[in-house]
Amino acid sequence: MAGQVREAGKETLSETITLAPNPKNKCFGCGADNAGGMKLTFEQDNASRRIVGRFVLGERYQGGGGFGHGGIIAVLLDEAMGKVCRFREVRAVTAELTVEYLKPVDVMKEIEVEGRETEMKGRNIFMTGEIRDMAGVVLARSRARFVVIGQK
Repeated sequence: MAGQVREAGKETLSETITLAPNPKNKCFGCGADNAGGMKLTFEQDNASRRIVGRFVLGERYQGGGGFGHGGIIAVLLDEAMGKVCRFREVRAVTAELTVEYLKPVDVMKEIEVEGRETEMKGRNIFMTGEIRDMAGVVLARSRARFVVIGQK
């Protein structure tokens, strides 16, 4: 969906924006210019101020037994929460990230990853994230603190 729509003579964000991998970005998670990267695409839900992605990881990202590698689970959560900074139009970096691995993530089944802001204090933005299966069962949960390093 287009990023901007015209409404009564002013420019406003549309309800949902697709955040496709940027061809000039080398980020492992969301960049398109990284041959070994994940090239993740997310949706920016402006009405709910959340970031959502739906993925099937595939065997490449498994740890053992057909389940997602713990580091990859952390990457998904970090990416979703990091994109939440778009709502404040700031650049921020991850300062702290805690992940609770609640249930194994099957690499061959679709999952949903969501990031949200919980509060901002000074330059610190606090976030939460979840990975759910398509039945809504929470597989992993995270909390993070991002530090603002500049404006966009």
